[in-house]
Amino acid sequence: MTRTTMFRLFALLSTSFALAGLAWSQAPVAASGNAQDFSQAERLLLMSPQFAGIKPPMKIGYQFHLTSTLKDEIAFDDRVTLTLSPLAKGRCCKASGEFLTGARRLALPEVEQVEGNPVTLFFLERDIREMNRRTKGSASYFRKRLRMALYEAATVSDLQVSYRGKMVAARQIVIRPYADDPNKDRFSQLAAKQYVFVLSDAVPGTIVSIRSGVAGADGAPAVLDEELLIDGARSPAWPAPG
Repeated sequence: MTRTTMFRLFALLSTSFALAGLAWSQAPVAASGNAQDFSQAERLLLMSPQFAGIKPPMKIGYQFHLTSTLKDEIAFDDRVTLTLSPLAKGRCCKASGEFLTGARRLALPEVEQVEGNPVTLFFLERDIREMNRRTKGSASYFRKRLRMALYEAATVSDLQVSYRGKMVAARQIVIRPYADDPNKDRFSQLAAKQYVFVLSDAVPGTIVSIRSGVAGADGAPAVLDEELLIDGARSPAWPAPG
C-alpha cells in the first residue's frame, strides 16, 4: 500500500469524528500536493466547493427514511437539519447539524469552516456505526472499505432529478465497498450493500440524496434501505445492484 493510499484511508476518514470533519475537506491536497491524484468521485463528493453561492445564515433540511427486513430493525422516518452561520465579512460558512432526533440522535461536532457539505460525513459516520452494531465488525475497517471504494471502484454518471417541481441536472456516484471484500462472509447479509450519492448544483449544499442499502432478492422488499433526501426533492431511482 502506497503512502498516498494510506493517507486517503486514515487521514481523510479519521477514527476521530471531529478531526475527520476537518480532514475530509482540507487535508487531502495539502498532504498529497496534487489534487489530480484523487478519483473523480472523491473530487465531486469531498473536494468541491458545495456551498458556492450560499449566503448565510440559512438552514437546509433533509428527510431521513429507513426500512429493513433485518431482525430487530424498526422502520422510521426522521429529520436532519444543517444550520449555516456566516464567518467574518459574511463569508460562508460555519456549520452545525441536527442529525435525527431522540434516542437516534447523532452527536455532531460544529465545523468551523466548510466547503464540502458535512451531511455526507454525518451520514457515513452513522452508517459505519450501524454496520459496527449490526455485524460487530470494526468501524475502522468499514471506513477503510468506503474510502477504498471511492478511490478505486466508484461509478459516476449523469442523470436528471426532480427538485421543487423542476427537473435539474445531477451527478450520481455509486460504490459497493464489500463486493470484492475477502472478509464479506463475516457479514453476508450486508455484503451486497451499495451506496448512492446524488449531487446537483441546483440544490443548496449540492447533496440531493445519500442512500445505502441491500436490495431484496427477486423483487422482495429491501433487506436494508436508508436514505437522506433534501427537502423539495423526489427520491431518485435506486440503481440496480451490480
